[in-house]
Amino acid sequence: MNWLDPGLFLRGVAWRDAEGRPVRADPDDLDRLPWDVLERARVPVGVRLEFAAYGTEAVELRYRAEAGDVPHAFGLWADGQQISETLASPVAEGVVRLRLPPLDGPFTVYPPESQSPRFLGIRAVNGRIEPARPRPRWVVHGDSVTEGWWSTRPAHAWPAAAGRLLGLDTVNVGYAGAARGELATAQQLAALPADVLTLAFGTNCWGRTPFTPALLGETLRAYVALVRQGHPHAPLLVLSPVLRPDAEDTPNALGATLAELRAALEDAVQEEIGSGDGSLALLPGLGLLGPEHLADGLHPNDAGHAVLAGAVATALGKLVP
Repeated sequence: MNWLDPGLFLRGVAWRDAEGRPVRADPDDLDRLPWDVLERARVPVGVRLEFAAYGTEAVELRYRAEAGDVPHAFGLWADGQQISETLASPVAEGVVRLRLPPLDGPFTVYPPESQSPRFLGIRAVNGRIEPARPRPRWVVHGDSVTEGWWSTRPAHAWPAAAGRLLGLDTVNVGYAGAARGELATAQQLAALPADVLTLAFGTNCWGRTPFTPALLGETLRAYVALVRQGHPHAPLLVLSPVLRPDAEDTPNALGATLAELRAALEDAVQEEIGSGDGSLALLPGLGLLGPEHLADGLHPNDAGHAVLAGAVATALGKLVP
């Protein structure tokens, strides 16, 4: 059994660095980004393997990852359902075997992204495998909620789940702690190949970097304008901040509540739509989740991620021809 180049099977890849590793910020344009974006961009969130299999009993993956005490979990999915989960010893370099059901696929393998895995090879055990067919690319930008925090597995994060529902290749450009309307990121998204885009930021403009409503509204307009320079007609969905009970009616350092910031962002989107951007749409975030969907008062639990995935998939389904 010969090892195949795993790069041919990777999906969800935004950029690659000089060593060929998937990264989530443009490696040629890092000096304009805040340190927290740089840190999160190194984690291969949303990167996965997709393949078809013919007469194949199993696939083996050779990889490197961060060693530690937590087993490396590899989730195998097909037809929108998890087939199995295989736990591997948390070694720095190893081989994991995933048994396949008698299906052709396509199969998706969600790796332990928090351990920053780097795939070195993939091979079939009997039969043969080949890369899955390309799908339209959906670029999703946001904060820790978009990055998938508090989902118990990478496959449960709302961008991953919505991508499965829509048959899209989800490219997750969510940065925990960031997504504060950084215009350098907007320019990077403009240069990134994308068929569909979603922007989901604003929560970190309440506390981590305080905004006024006027500032957030103007930032949203500038952000969309820069993204549109690279994707003038692509469907673009803006998701405003979801429920955050501690911030809804609490003024930040500049006197703005999250409710006021959300309203300013939504007004800016509606104004852009009214100005003639027929490929732009708004999904109001408030009301999508209840307190029971929040794991820690801020980030969704698995049920909350599933609710967000369904709402985003429905909104994008109306926007995408």
